[in-house]
Amino acid sequence: MDNAKIKQMDKENIMHTYGRYDVCLTKGKGVYAYDEEGKEYIDVSSGIGVNSLGYCDPGWTKAVSNQLNSIQHISNYYYSPVASMLAEKLTKATGMSKVFFGNSGAEANECAIKVARKYSFDKYGKGRDRIVTLENSFHGRTIATLSATGQEVFHNYFFPFTEGFDYAAANDIEGLKSKITEKTCGVMLEVVQGEGGVNILDTDYLKQVEKICKEKDILLIIDEVQTGAGRTGKLYGYMHSGISPHIITSAKGLGGGLPIGVCMVCDSLKDVMGPSTHGTTFGSNPVVCAGANYIMDTINDEKFLDEVNKKGEYIKENVLKIKGVKSVRQMGLMIGIEVEGVAGDIAKKCTENGLLIITAKTLLRMLPPLNITYEEVDKALSILKKVMEELV
Repeated sequence: MDNAKIKQMDKENIMHTYGRYDVCLTKGKGVYAYDEEGKEYIDVSSGIGVNSLGYCDPGWTKAVSNQLNSIQHISNYYYSPVASMLAEKLTKATGMSKVFFGNSGAEANECAIKVARKYSFDKYGKGRDRIVTLENSFHGRTIATLSATGQEVFHNYFFPFTEGFDYAAANDIEGLKSKITEKTCGVMLEVVQGEGGVNILDTDYLKQVEKICKEKDILLIIDEVQTGAGRTGKLYGYMHSGISPHIITSAKGLGGGLPIGVCMVCDSLKDVMGPSTHGTTFGSNPVVCAGANYIMDTINDEKFLDEVNKKGEYIKENVLKIKGVKSVRQMGLMIGIEVEGVAGDIAKKCTENGLLIITAKTLLRMLPPLNITYEEVDKALSILKKVMEELV
């Protein structure tokens, strides 16, 4: 089928819940993707941070294929060696005690919400169930995680929304304190608000939030769905600030291209969730876990993560030289570019010129593969520079 036929089938048969760019991708290798007609694109979006080692990394593909040829699915009634190995790698790397495997960031955050509320219910009884999140946050698209998301634009259509969430301004510790009451059981935040505009939270703010949570026995939940798995130049973004969360959620890049969601809890929470308190059919799928094991083996390395930081700084330095760029928000390879003009129009024009780049509110957003080369970075930025010079 040609691109036109594929697009027509999409329009006729798939719910229009996404604002698609006018491109149809059929294969990829490394940082490059190709459409049905063979046109090449350099992808610095990585499927919104999912393809952490790019398209079809040979080691990842081999790990997934080998597992697929062994056993493709195991009910959670039975033990899975690949899931057990992944859980051990995650707990050792983070200092967490136990993990729950799901299929997405939203599922991981749903689990975190349930853990926080059950911990508080078990210890204090009914009524201590509210969670403070931040304005401009994004925690998922289920009813509960939409409710947790601190953006009013998402609080529409699907009434009634789940109760129990309060919203505070980011980096405003007094504002956060004003939202905490005797009914608060958790504070949930992203160390970098990806969908909210690549807003980086201050280290001092994070440390003060941690202190408040410890003093009041409130659980600190860090949503690392987009910032995790090496994206910020640390294995997890909270590690830059030296804080110790009670709960960490992870997804996207951890799977390397297959659906995964993980909720990790500290030692004091390891027994909060028992049989039948939570579950999901496809969680800890062995094929997905095999891919995630390879990702962890690759990225949980100091030299690898140092390179992520260096490449991020290199991109920032060179993007700031481009005409029409006002500022750059960057942590590792999580990059927001404030531009003159309309970011959506620039991203669309970049796509036409062979560069896949996405947006976050009024910013351009780059989430390139963690193993992107400097030569590939230069190629991507040359396209961005050309487009910016034409449009701005």
